[in-house]
Amino acid sequence: MKITFQLDELHKVAKSFLKHTKGKVVCFHGEMGAGKTTLIKAIVQELGGIDLANSPTFGLVNEYQDANENLLAFHFDFYRIENEVEALDLGFEDYLNSTAWLFIEWPKKIEVLLPEDAVSVYLHFIDENTRSIEFSLD
Repeated sequence: MKITFQLDELHKVAKSFLKHTKGKVVCFHGEMGAGKTTLIKAIVQELGGIDLANSPTFGLVNEYQDANENLLAFHFDFYRIENEVEALDLGFEDYLNSTAWLFIEWPKKIEVLLPEDAVSVYLHFIDENTRSIEFSLD
C-alpha cells in the first residue's frame, strides 16, 4: 500500500496503518528527516499512548504506556549502534518476546535479528509538507 499525504493528515495515515498492518514488529526506513519519528508519534497516540513519543537516539529505546499504565510499545533508534551485538547487549531478544509493539528506526543495523514477519515501512520526503509511506499488506 502506498499513501501520499500532507503532514496535517498524519493521524489519518497512522489510523490506516494500524488498520491494515499484520504485525507488531515494525521497521521504519527512510532518510534522516523523512518523518519516521513523527509517524511513530502519531501511531503511539492512535494506540492510546499517554507519553509524548520522541526519538530515542541517545537512549536507544523508549517505552510507551496507555492511561492505565499498560505497556503499549517500545521505540528503538539504532542509528548510533555499530553492530547487532550492541542491540543484543541492550536485550533486544527479550523485547522481541514482548506482546508490545516494537517500532524500529534504522533496522538495517540489526537485520539478522529481525523476525521474518517484521513489517517494513518506507517513508519518502517529497517536500516540506508532503510525504509518502509504503508498506506491505501481506
